[in-house]
Amino acid sequence: MKHITAYLLIAFTITTSLAQNKAKALLNEVSQKVKSYENIAIDFKYTLENTSENIKQETRGDVIMKGDQYKLNILGIVRLFDGKTLYTISPEDEEVTISSENDNEEDAITPSKMLSFYEDGYIYSTDIEQNIKGRKIQYIKLIPIDSKSEIKYILLGIDAQTKHIYNLIQLGKNSTKTTFTVNSFKTNEPLSKTLFTFDASKYEDYYINKLD
Repeated sequence: MKHITAYLLIAFTITTSLAQNKAKALLNEVSQKVKSYENIAIDFKYTLENTSENIKQETRGDVIMKGDQYKLNILGIVRLFDGKTLYTISPEDEEVTISSENDNEEDAITPSKMLSFYEDGYIYSTDIEQNIKGRKIQYIKLIPIDSKSEIKYILLGIDAQTKHIYNLIQLGKNSTKTTFTVNSFKTNEPLSKTLFTFDASKYEDYYINKLD
């Protein structure tokens, strides 16, 4: 009986190690692919669900990223980050909020970290593989190392052929499920030199709210 238990333990250890190595290799491929692009433009669908609270919200948005810089459009609000300062522009409220991007919130997956957040702070392993509209999507399960994290786990869906992220499913400890699905993924697009520059002259009639 002791020998059987020992063999099972060894087999489990080997299987777990192989799953981790496979996941690490795939994530490394994704990371290298992302870093090889000068810029990335993504159109996406964002869904938030909590069945116990009877909540389901769905919206679409788009983001353009170049290094740490990004321009995000979602829910009628523009978030512009030039690498140092974050400008949140709300046309409906005629307000611009100026602040530094808060990297202290480890659970927050910001656009600048959207395609690389998994590189630190997670234990990962391969999960299920699905065929979605003719595309083979391999899921990687990521569990936060920090036990105080509000995230229970994340499933990162990766297109096995392109090595691009297809979707991200995040389950919170409060049972809130958020899903980010990529509708289109474009790279190395011609961008205006002022795309990530805040032009104050366009918002002279707006209320400017400086937080820092």
